[in-house]
Amino acid sequence: MTPQPPPEPRNADGETRRVGVEIEFAGLPPQRTAELVQSLFGGDIEVLSPHRLKVTGGRWGDFGIELDTQYAHPDQEVMAAEDAIDSEWARMRRDFHSRTRELIGDMVTGLVPTEIVCPPVPWDELGELDALFEALRQHGAKGSDASLLYGFGLHLNPEVPSLEVESLLAYLRAYMLTAVWLREQIHVDITREVLPHANPFPRAYALKILDPDYAPDLETLIADYLADNPTRNRELDMLPLFAHLAPDYPHELLQNRLVKARPTLHYRLPNAQLSEPDWGAVTEWNRWLEVERLADTPETLAERSAQFLARHRPSAPRRLLIRLRRWISAR
Repeated sequence: MTPQPPPEPRNADGETRRVGVEIEFAGLPPQRTAELVQSLFGGDIEVLSPHRLKVTGGRWGDFGIELDTQYAHPDQEVMAAEDAIDSEWARMRRDFHSRTRELIGDMVTGLVPTEIVCPPVPWDELGELDALFEALRQHGAKGSDASLLYGFGLHLNPEVPSLEVESLLAYLRAYMLTAVWLREQIHVDITREVLPHANPFPRAYALKILDPDYAPDLETLIADYLADNPTRNRELDMLPLFAHLAPDYPHELLQNRLVKARPTLHYRLPNAQLSEPDWGAVTEWNRWLEVERLADTPETLAERSAQFLARHRPSAPRRLLIRLRRWISAR
């Protein structure tokens, strides 16, 4: 399958936009997965801990491979604290912590997914990255459709074409209007629907940002998003992008070490459909482009926003009643 071109193929610096890809699966442990990545894209395997590895110096950059649970890996803060103490007891505690985490990883291998975090790939080379998905299938990797217990996903991190607030708002609006279609196309796995990993946006937030009079600056856009979405688990997670744009913003979520600041959107919705022979990153990229095409056509975006508001916004008497109830409850 060939990746379709986005309406804006280049970033703000005039370079080809890149896409980060993350994939979760069962059936292959991290060491074997790292060897598979190395065989496809070259580089050297670096063992960070027994269940966390990197393939460095290969095509496009570094691949990260690990069991997708923090409890299978040494806590770096604990390790650093013990390293700061020059004593035999500290070394024993450090060794005990590492061995305990390794044992936990051994016990949960097969129960929690292995995750590959790919380096950013130019959008027009995603077809070559799909060789990884075919190799995973051939070596027994299992996706979300292999078991009711497998709530695995694929995440795309498309680099934004512009860092201007107007462009970011257009993407958010376009996603709100396309989300239902995407869920229907993807047939989101029932386990992922139950687990809080890719939740839809609340209706109140959609009504707020689709209002034609909503024209925030960056600080207001971030504040409104955090007020209605105080979580990492939105199907379109804006936190990495906001952490990149406002690194000193005073909110605990933007300072969370699990939020990796980068100039990308974090699209969390797709399943990991490894049982489908032609499925891969290109499949989900081509679906995602429906959002980008809508964001790039202002007149259509405004028309569809108005239609959404007409269907879902409360009538004037209803809005008055809601405000009255809030006023009464606040007294």
